[in-house]
Amino acid sequence: MENVILIVHLILALSLIGVVLLQRSEGGGLGLGGGGGGGGLVSSRGAATALGKVTWLLAIAFICTSITLTIIAAQNAAGSSVLDRIGADAPASSGGVPELPSGDSLLPPVSNDGGGIGLPRADE
Repeated sequence: MENVILIVHLILALSLIGVVLLQRSEGGGLGLGGGGGGGGLVSSRGAATALGKVTWLLAIAFICTSITLTIIAAQNAAGSSVLDRIGADAPASSGGVPELPSGDSLLPPVSNDGGGIGLPRADE
């Protein structure tokens, strides 16, 4: 069902783009408006209002499919996590505060022989 609505949504988007490009603007649109007084494709006032009505109809249908797809996506994601969808195990919680590492494990290793990694000195 979601795929059908998605395909209809894409068709509506492409149709809406096409109808908007066919309309005559003040600059003549794509040159199809017959701006020079000749018999263009969309030169009459009746055709212009018909294209306007088709544009509104396609826009309303596009918004309806957008809202429908949003509702379907929210229902599909309501009880699951992203980790559940990819099949990875979620980190197990012990019910309390997670354990923090001790303060010593956060420091770099210290070598007293001078050959290894040590803490920098202020005088260096």
